[in-house]
Amino acid sequence: MALYAKIAAMKRILIVKTTSMGDVIHALPVVEDILQHFPDAHIDWLVEASFADIPRLHPRVAQVFTVAVRRWRKQWWRRQTWREIAAVKQAVAAQPYDLVLDLQGLVKSAVMATWARGPRHGYDKHSIREPLASRFYQHRYAISYRQHAVVRMRTLAALALGYAVPHNKPAYGLAGLGQHAPAEAFLALHATSRDSKLWPEEHWVALGQHYARQGLHMWLPWASDSEKARAERIAALVSQAQVPQALVLPKLSLQQLASQMPQVRFAVGVDTGLSHLAAALDIPIVAIYTDTEPAFTGVAGGRVAAAVNLGGKGQLPAVAEVIAEVSAMVR
Repeated sequence: MALYAKIAAMKRILIVKTTSMGDVIHALPVVEDILQHFPDAHIDWLVEASFADIPRLHPRVAQVFTVAVRRWRKQWWRRQTWREIAAVKQAVAAQPYDLVLDLQGLVKSAVMATWARGPRHGYDKHSIREPLASRFYQHRYAISYRQHAVVRMRTLAALALGYAVPHNKPAYGLAGLGQHAPAEAFLALHATSRDSKLWPEEHWVALGQHYARQGLHMWLPWASDSEKARAERIAALVSQAQVPQALVLPKLSLQQLASQMPQVRFAVGVDTGLSHLAAALDIPIVAIYTDTEPAFTGVAGGRVAAAVNLGGKGQLPAVAEVIAEVSAMVR
């Protein structure tokens, strides 16, 4: 009887949060909050395929369903596209859920939430950018825009599941991913989705030279050919001045990079998903913003390491400002 009661009490929950990388990372604390109140919860996740490695990093996310909306939109007339959509819908509908939680709040995510069998919860029409999405939910909640995305999502989950809205710092659940000896290095997250978000290469060179004089390597990850070329230019100029040299990392998958990142002493990054990942991994991070405002979607530090958002739209933080923030974080 006790075993039956435990099974009956177990909640099956589907999280719908499809894009983008930083936003998906911001949703990870919802998993930790749910598990704090429902330790036996079974949590699945529906996500865009290119960001699927993020929920897969969390040891308690059971099944990750993937969609390819960006590709499907470009190939909507192909029979293969409709076969893929049908296959995902069938997989999501295979088991009923006690709760379907749309953390995205867009029409596309709300529609995808209807693929699941279970009551759908989401923001009300006044709390999202696409008010039509709220019509797809059976349960709607008013949650102010004037707060960080992490706070908004944690609040939505709390209201949907009936526990107190958390006010503590978020926990991302990724502790222990990197079990390596610490390196005398820092991470330079120089790449981002738009050129307007970049920090000048000469700033990265000056930063690398500053820490080289302190004996710290500069690690430069990359994903595309253009990012690799930028990393190589920065590393070459840093290495001309000082030893140890800057290191251009080999091309790594997201999971491989996540396992390597905890080795560094701290990270400096632009407005990119990897900066959010550093914060989620409890790595001290200074995030540099030049074309966006970080108040509502900037890096959100966890419960161990500090995270600082520096700059904003139309701003260009100086190297000295970054160094000062790092010095305040890393003693």
